[in-house]
Amino acid sequence: MVAVRVRAGFLAITGLLLLTGCESPVGDAAAPGVSTSAPSPVASSSSPPPAPATPPPTSSSAPVRVPGSKVVVLDAGHNGGNGSHAAEINKLVPAGRGEMKPCNTTGTSTNAGYPEHAFTFDVTQRVGAALAAKGVKVVYTRTDDKGVGPCVDKRAATGNSANADAVVSIHADGSTASGSRGFHVAYSSPPLNAQQGEPSTRLSKTLRDGLRSAGFPSANYIGKDGLAPRADLAGLNLSTRPAALVECGNMRNATEAASMTSADGRQKYADAIAAAIEAYLG
Repeated sequence: MVAVRVRAGFLAITGLLLLTGCESPVGDAAAPGVSTSAPSPVASSSSPPPAPATPPPTSSSAPVRVPGSKVVVLDAGHNGGNGSHAAEINKLVPAGRGEMKPCNTTGTSTNAGYPEHAFTFDVTQRVGAALAAKGVKVVYTRTDDKGVGPCVDKRAATGNSANADAVVSIHADGSTASGSRGFHVAYSSPPLNAQQGEPSTRLSKTLRDGLRSAGFPSANYIGKDGLAPRADLAGLNLSTRPAALVECGNMRNATEAASMTSADGRQKYADAIAAAIEAYLG
């Protein structure tokens, strides 16, 4: 789930943080028969349809804390080039708890072919722009939707090196179980360090409450009450900062797919996530 470029007067780092969302959890968190990701890290040979235009990054990406400022790392799940670089994304990397996992995955898509990587990139840029407008220093794990990776361990490292006040990974799910719908927020459990404890749990609950307040229903097929404690997500396991992963909804659900493929729908997701992050930082 590194090029260096300058954006909006600050240094942007294309490097690395969290991912491995959109996977079936270990244990009983997912309902039987639920597929929460593409079946393989490698996409089909056909190229996905081009992603809708997205607003350019407008916030800082410099991983250096300015006294008195807040730092948020935003991780847009997957990447547009993953499907055509099987060897790179299938390479095994550390995933925490003594496990190894593939570097990255391709993610899922709507039934009509709109890819998760395009959705997550668009929403992430919108969230970042809203936070930057409030004076938050924003670090992105990727700044375009054409690259490969970064690997899950590198994505986690971005949040750690930035000493982030919050790390939020943005994804969408791909359950094919009949009637599956709704968002859920994942966090590392059992925690491996203090930041994965109360801070990450509070961040997750704040994101959950923000999405609910915006009218999004919580998942009816995974987790409980909009929350999904997970032990198998590398980006969360490897984080030493408060971290959460938002699965915004089910791309295979017709109603949610319609929202995700519209600019207005993506803006609604972004507004809810940005407001929740701001509330957490406050």
